[in-house]
Amino acid sequence: MSPFEISVDRARLDHRRVHCWLSQQTSWARGITFARLTRAIDRSLCFGAYAAAGGAQVGFARVISDEATFAYLCDVFVDPQWRGVGVGRALLQAIDGDARLQSLRRFALVTTDAHLLYARFGFAVVAQPHKWMERHRPDVYVATEQPA
Repeated sequence: MSPFEISVDRARLDHRRVHCWLSQQTSWARGITFARLTRAIDRSLCFGAYAAAGGAQVGFARVISDEATFAYLCDVFVDPQWRGVGVGRALLQAIDGDARLQSLRRFALVTTDAHLLYARFGFAVVAQPHKWMERHRPDVYVATEQPA
């Protein structure tokens, strides 16, 4: 039996824990307010990982998608105490198997250090990066809001 389980049940998400993880322990969402993160969660497909014993949330992933043509995987986080036991892989397996995310033309993500994990699920470096553009405002959370 696995020491954790994956669920898409929104009622199980521990918004405060996810906010603490993302706003304090990541580079990409540092300083995000609780209100902004809650709005993002409410408008996304969310996957939670929970300890089998006690049910505490130990991981999180979020997918932004129209569920027809495109998806963006983001905010993948595993509690440091639970890393190395397959939580990240299980989150990706659940996302990969979710019926709402089948037959998409493009599924994108940005990562700085988990290329090998994502490659196991078919993700690859962008083949034609010159076609991709972005408007990136890394300080928007600090510039527009005060942390909750």
